[in-house]
Amino acid sequence: MEKNMVLWDRVIRIIVAIIFLWLAITQGGWYWILGIIGVIFIVTAAIGFCPLYKVLGFKTG
Repeated sequence: MEKNMVLWDRVIRIIVAIIFLWLAITQGGWYWILGIIGVIFIVTAAIGFCPLYKVLGFKTG
């Protein structure tokens, strides 16, 4: 699997994921959806590959 994300993209995803997870934990309700998105962001940042980027033909790295 080819990496399609650069470091700054991965860092931004981690920051946004932390915010989403914090909202999901503190707010409850429908914010659990943000929690799921946050987990997906963390996984994609950890492996450096975003499947949506691949489908759209987009690459930051």
